[in-house]
Amino acid sequence: MSRTVVSTDAAPKPPANIPLSQGVRKGNILQVSGQTAVDPATGKVVEGGVAEQTEQCLRNVIAIIEAEGGSMQDVLMLRVYLTDTSQFAEMNEVYARVVGEPFPARTTVYVGLPAGLLCEIDALAVLD
Repeated sequence: MSRTVVSTDAAPKPPANIPLSQGVRKGNILQVSGQTAVDPATGKVVEGGVAEQTEQCLRNVIAIIEAEGGSMQDVLMLRVYLTDTSQFAEMNEVYARVVGEPFPARTTVYVGLPAGLLCEIDALAVLD
């Protein structure tokens, strides 16, 4: 079973100097690389705070999953990376609204990200 790279214009392309794919699929398993709050239409980080950035991260994740014919219902696991523990509740509110029930498994960790980025989200999905 071969491994295929997933790429869509509906999500931001990785910077040229970073060796990664938007996603990788092997069989029915799709791993989506960490998505930041970059708007694919402008190539810039969305304005606003952690709520706006969380929503854009999730939109980017969803776009990659949809490029392979999937949906959030196919997601088993999401990993959320936040830069500030005080922003958990605000992120969680947007996350619940966008992801919807039944919620996939999730891990949230606190990390350092490049300047201006408040969150990053990756996903593991099993597609039909």
